[in-house]
Amino acid sequence: MLKRTRTLLGSFAVAAVMSLAPLSGGAMAETYWQCAPFARLVSGIQIFGDAYTWWQQAVGKYEEGFAPRAGAVLCFKPQGRMRLGHVAVVSQVLTDRIIQITHANWSPIEGSRGKIEKDVTLVDVSPRGDWSQVKVWYDPSRDLGGSTYSTYGFIYQDGTAKVLASTGLSNFENTAITVAQSAANQVAQAVRPGGAGPLQMLNQAADSTDRIAALIMKATRGDNGGN
Repeated sequence: MLKRTRTLLGSFAVAAVMSLAPLSGGAMAETYWQCAPFARLVSGIQIFGDAYTWWQQAVGKYEEGFAPRAGAVLCFKPQGRMRLGHVAVVSQVLTDRIIQITHANWSPIEGSRGKIEKDVTLVDVSPRGDWSQVKVWYDPSRDLGGSTYSTYGFIYQDGTAKVLASTGLSNFENTAITVAQSAANQVAQAVRPGGAGPLQMLNQAADSTDRIAALIMKATRGDNGGN
């Protein structure tokens, strides 16, 4: 796994929340997570409001760009039923076209939304390789979803230093611990998605890898990556 720098808030949140949900698509019972509060908790990027407003709100506060970095927040544009947009935190960068993200309220898991998915695949299918169009892992199909989503770009963690300077290190650290502990208290034990056995999961992973590789080949040849 690639090394990445975590802000204090991100570190405490990940330690308290993610350690209790180690599997991709792991369900968190008794908690309905919206994508924006969860992204804020994990990344430490202090932006509030609907996901589609984050990109504009970040102007002048945080660095923005069109290349993924671990810890950055990817902002999705409103689209179809996703009328409030979406935000997801970059877990790690795998290749120049594939990253892993951790986000909330995307796939329905065991028939319910509002769940957290850790380290799932997201692929850049934009013609120019600028991450303006992406495909995202969809848990019910155990593969990339059929839809292509448009994005604004990435908000980077660099500006978090401004929050630390204005609030004071000790207050910020205490707030992070309190928030993380509160979240952890509501987390149930993660379960294997769909009750799949090890061999079945291995076969699904192999099939998905082949499809993702084919998708990347199309994208690099100039395919627009549509549905």
